[in-house]
Amino acid sequence: MAETRTFDVVVLGGGSGGYATALRAAQLGLTVALVEEGKLGGTCLHRGCIPTKALLHAAEVADAARESETFGVRATFDGIDMAALAAYKDGVVAGLYKGLQGLVSARGITLVEGHGKLVSPDTVEVGGERYTGRNVVLATGSYSRTLPGIEIGGRVITSEQALELDYVPRSALVLGGGVIGVEFASVWRSFGADVQVVEALDHLVPAEDLAVSKALERAFRKRGIGFTLGDRFASVAETDSGVRMTLESGKTLDAEVLLVAVGRGPRTAGLGFEEQGVRLDRGFVVVDERLHTGVGNVYATGDIVPGLQLAHRGFAQGIYVAEQIAGLEPAPIDESGIPRVTYSDPEVASVGLTEQAARERFGDDAVETLDYNLAGNGRSKILATQGFVKLVRRKDGPVVGVHLVGARVGELVGEAQLIVNWEAHPEDVAALVHAHPTQNEALGEAHLALAGKPLHAHN
Repeated sequence: MAETRTFDVVVLGGGSGGYATALRAAQLGLTVALVEEGKLGGTCLHRGCIPTKALLHAAEVADAARESETFGVRATFDGIDMAALAAYKDGVVAGLYKGLQGLVSARGITLVEGHGKLVSPDTVEVGGERYTGRNVVLATGSYSRTLPGIEIGGRVITSEQALELDYVPRSALVLGGGVIGVEFASVWRSFGADVQVVEALDHLVPAEDLAVSKALERAFRKRGIGFTLGDRFASVAETDSGVRMTLESGKTLDAEVLLVAVGRGPRTAGLGFEEQGVRLDRGFVVVDERLHTGVGNVYATGDIVPGLQLAHRGFAQGIYVAEQIAGLEPAPIDESGIPRVTYSDPEVASVGLTEQAARERFGDDAVETLDYNLAGNGRSKILATQGFVKLVRRKDGPVVGVHLVGARVGELVGEAQLIVNWEAHPEDVAALVHAHPTQNEALGEAHLALAGKPLHAHN
């Protein structure tokens, strides 16, 4: 066996959590080995956030063409050129991938290509070569989960295969009404497909505030996207023309394809974690608030850590772990302050506590909410979008949750996260001057109203 090479940090996995750890650690003067068996950038860059958002932008362009006469523009929608769409999507990914490769190379990080396995608490083995780290960071990411009784293949696909489809399905079933499910449902509907979503829980995007879920359901209904709520998957069979799904209620649904979007599982099996004493819970790596596993100097980041499975969370955790290893003693990350965005039409964005969570934490009498309808916002009127800003605050205290629905509200969550994370009171935000006419102004007006001085309220 070749001699072992030693580094300050060995990172297993080159996705958002892994490459952020590597880049920050190298910036802080530490020697770093980054092990990745696929392409640097992981799920988010190659099979997740970036390519799906490219599809969603194309869907927005399709809708704009279809509805152009509303705005006095004569354009026609003649269909989707899937080859050209794939070239656009792949071009976006390729550009970001090249940039990331350049960053890793410029920082002097040793990139190790191949399948890595933890063979001791401080050593990762890749193809017979051993890389020892004074610190080891596990960042092996996630995979598309399925359910018992569902065989992926043919017309039964996950988001990975959905991104590579070279045709627009005439009809599609989407199993799972969470973020991934509603985003694909939105895209396919914009592209002209008939879409049905099936969600076992009582609402679409069930992790969001109830008012947000109901607003998205109304919008989907208006767009002609069907959905079945509170009914579970029982079985699926391929038919001559596609797939037939049977639910526990006995209801059957037919379509050309079935997208299985029931969440993502942690990629931790067979990597030597448990053999080295790293504790797993349903496949997730158990860590303390400092992302330490309790074994040696082994840390974990990203989708394998229980909590929100978001690229920006993994990225922040990677920076945090690198700074901790370097002795900077950063403050632990507050998960409730991480923003969440669903890029469907309409978009959903939120940060902080839902109304229900706030009432459970602080008590019914200690919570106050306010809804500000975008119908009163000039920019939203111009964009012909509907939706609202919902604020959740502790009575006579700070805003603890901001929930948004409408076109482009993902771009508003930046100010919302500052409000929640800096524990701003409504009057603090009301005193700030928001540009007119912007949708951002709706955040300002909502806080004015919550501070007791609504400008556009009807007496």
